Order: sequence, then C-alpha cells, then structure tokens
Amino acid sequence: MSATLRTLLAITLLAVAGFALAVLPKDFQSAEEEARYNDLARELRCVMCQNQSLADSPAGVADDLRRQLLVLMRQGKTDAEINAWFHARYGDFILYRPAVTPVTWALWFGPFVLLLVGAGVVVAVVRRQQGKTPATPPADDRQEW
Repeated sequence: MSATLRTLLAITLLAVAGFALAVLPKDFQSAEEEARYNDLARELRCVMCQNQSLADSPAGVADDLRRQLLVLMRQGKTDAEINAWFHARYGDFILYRPAVTPVTWALWFGPFVLLLVGAGVVVAVVRRQQGKTPATPPADDRQEW
C-alpha cells in the first residue's frame, strides 16, 4: 500500500470519526446532565420513525432534534419547557405521553372504551346462549351410527 493511499485513508477515517462525534453529543458537563438528557430523549418520539424515541432513532432528523434538546437544556429550560418547545413545533405526535385534552381523549380513553364494548358483547352473547334450550332428538330415532 503506498504512502499516499495510507494518508488518504487516514484522513478519511479521521473525518468520519469527527462527524460521528458531532452527531451524538458525548461532552456532557455532568452525570446529572447526561441522565436528564437521556430521560428527555426517551420521552420524545422521532418525527420520522414510527414508535422510536429520540434516544433510539438512527435517523438524521433525530440527530438534529437531539442536538436541539441539548441546546435547550444548556439554556436552562425546564423539562416542561423543553417538552412544550417540541410540542409547539411538532404537535402531539412527538410526545410519548401527550396531555389529556379533548383532542387526545380517543388516544387516552379509546382502548378502555373498546375493552368495555367487547366485554359487553361477550356478556350479551353468553346470556343469549344461556336462554336457548338444547334441541332434543326425536324419540323415534332409527338412524344407525
């Protein structure tokens, strides 16, 4: 391998390594900041991925959102202010636990309503079946088995 090729390979690897460090912030100022960052990143959903948090998403837009999350934290914003900032820009979808409002009632209470409706259907079917008497065969059954 020639020296020029080795040098080119080394420069390429260094450039890629520098980019990787820029994508995911590793320079937390304290363990508390890192823990808070990780908690918030798990509470926010990636706007591109289906059901992946910012912490888990490999998408490029998630990298941008993670960087913005760290910027907001370092500006001294509270968790509620950070969630409100993301909610104002991306709507209810970005929050794993959106606020209970008339718009999100179906999201919060829909599964329970469906469960109650299903239980009601099961009870109605069972009661209907209990009311029926089993058919008795005719007394003069000459069929051979």
